[in-house]
Amino acid sequence: MSAFEIITGFLPHLFYSQFFVTPKYPFEDLTGKTVIVTGANTGLGKEAARHFVRLNAEKVIIACRTVEKGEAAKNDIERSTGRTGVIEVWKLDLQDYDNVKAFAKKAEGLKRLDIVIENAGINTSKFVKAGGNESTITVNVTSTFLLALLLLPKLQQSGKVNAVTPTLTILPEKSAPSVFETLNDEKTARSTLRDLEAPGSVCLSRDCTPASYRPARRYDQLRHELAREIDSAVFRAITRVFCRTTEVGSRTLVNAGLSGKETHGKYLSDDTITPCAPLVEGKGGAELQSKIWRELVGQLEGIQPGITKVLEV
Repeated sequence: MSAFEIITGFLPHLFYSQFFVTPKYPFEDLTGKTVIVTGANTGLGKEAARHFVRLNAEKVIIACRTVEKGEAAKNDIERSTGRTGVIEVWKLDLQDYDNVKAFAKKAEGLKRLDIVIENAGINTSKFVKAGGNESTITVNVTSTFLLALLLLPKLQQSGKVNAVTPTLTILPEKSAPSVFETLNDEKTARSTLRDLEAPGSVCLSRDCTPASYRPARRYDQLRHELAREIDSAVFRAITRVFCRTTEVGSRTLVNAGLSGKETHGKYLSDDTITPCAPLVEGKGGAELQSKIWRELVGQLEGIQPGITKVLEV
């Protein structure tokens, strides 16, 4: 993103969004519905799970890497909502493709599956490999899409499905022969990844409403991601002034999950269908998306042969 785009587009939108827009408080009745929220042991995911329990969902599955932390979140949500016997905690490690496949296999046994909120992700300043890719790509892209496609048949089978909302966080080198090779090169990965969060919808299906969402910055998120690198009284004061609370931020996840077909394949910001970043929709955007998708499909087929056939409907 150029300096001109930041000054004329990003900053005004961020200021308006943070100070003048409050995502609506969800009130829909989810009686009988089953919901999965990944990364729900803390932050946005936990607050989204709390909303789904409050909205009378029959089953809410907290998917997280550390079961003990998930159980702690479950206990906290049960105390605040007064509802017990609703939440289940399932282990999900997005750095382990076999674990992702095992999670999806377990989900096949659910009576129904109505909403999947793919919230889990990482943002690290260290270059670490996992699953054959830089860890951020493995968790935020490859495993997120892997889980989405593995769960899609169950979502379709369940009939009325509200949303699948993963997030693709990536800035590939447009001139590079391979996007993933560029991001897996320690010399270029950090500078590429930190420049842009480019959301991408998961899949197209007549029986499912996929959407991407942008919850905006929250105080807890910035503290978690940056506290070890930037920690001062001024920084803490700024984040408290400029950032939404976690509960308010989580409403965007919940509202995306409750949205209808009008959001199919769209990007949501502040509960509103919004144009994607210039990199996605601007000159060369289609070519870039096609390049990323071809490489991603190759990786997914290598992990689970035949997985993308579910999109051929």
